[in-house]
Amino acid sequence: MYKVYGAVASRALRVIWMLEEIGQPYELFQIKPNSAEALALNPSGKIPVLVDGDAVLTDSVAIMTYLADKHHTLTYPAGTVERAHQDALIHTLLDEFDAVLWTAARHHAFLPEELRLPGISDSLKWEFERNLERFAKRFTGPFLQGDKMTIADILCVHCLGWAKGAGFPLENETMNNYARTLRERDAYKRSLAQMG
Repeated sequence: MYKVYGAVASRALRVIWMLEEIGQPYELFQIKPNSAEALALNPSGKIPVLVDGDAVLTDSVAIMTYLADKHHTLTYPAGTVERAHQDALIHTLLDEFDAVLWTAARHHAFLPEELRLPGISDSLKWEFERNLERFAKRFTGPFLQGDKMTIADILCVHCLGWAKGAGFPLENETMNNYARTLRERDAYKRSLAQMG
C-alpha cells in the first residue's frame, strides 16, 4: 500500500486525486510542509511525499508520472508523440500556472517580511490571466488531450482551484467549465472529503 504524506489543501491533492482515480490503495498521513515529519522524508521539507516500499519519492508531478507509468494509466506511453504533447502540457502548466501561483504565495506569506514585494501580485495576476487565455485557445475537450484524461488534467484543475482560492482572475468560461466538470468526478470528491 502506498503512503502519502501531505495536506489535502496542498499539492498533495494531486497525488491523492490520482490514486483515487486509478483505484490504488493508500494511507494518507496529513502533515504540514517543513514539519519534523516532512523534513525527515524530504530535506527541503516540501510535500507531498510518496513512499512505495523502500522508495521515497518527492514532487507531485514526479510522483504522478511514476504512478501513471507504473500502472499504465492516465498517461501515454513514453516515446510516443502523444506523450511528448502530454509532457509539453505539463511543462507549460508548471511554468505558466504553478510557478506564477507559487511566486504569489511566497510573497504573500512564505518569504521573510523584508523580502516580500506586496505589489507583485498585480503583475502575477495579469500574467496568469494572459497565460490562461492562451492556454484555453488550444483546448478542444473534454480533456486537455481530447478524449483521454491524463495527469496533465489533474495538474491543471488543481492549479485552477489554487488560483480561485488565491483570488486570481478566472474569467475564461471554457476553462471554468472544464474544471467544473472534472471537479464533479467521484475520485475528486473522495479526495476533498479527506480535508483535515
